[in-house]
Amino acid sequence: MIIDQSLMEAEPDESETLLQHLGTAVPVHVNFAISSVERVSRELRAALSRRKREVIVARRTAEEALRSELKGPVTAMLLSCEMALKENLPAAAESKIRVVYELAREVTSKLSGS
Repeated sequence: MIIDQSLMEAEPDESETLLQHLGTAVPVHVNFAISSVERVSRELRAALSRRKREVIVARRTAEEALRSELKGPVTAMLLSCEMALKENLPAAAESKIRVVYELAREVTSKLSGS
């Protein structure tokens, strides 16, 4: 969203309300009194480029946080399943534990492969 700087300075309360309701829009402050169309275009392209980079960094950060958060519990599941499978279990119980073990291995490979 392109916002005129002089309007922001003239109406600070309304401007603050506007900024609070932007959502995911990127505010670009421009002084229309001294800015050419080319300059406004450059500012807008630069803001969109910054926004794309911020989204990429935020996504990577969120993925890494999720990966880190899941690694410990999945490893614990794998170890518990391995220990249980070494016991003399009824066939039905062993089958169910083996399914959980294989699923945990799949999650682990996706966590390390991403």
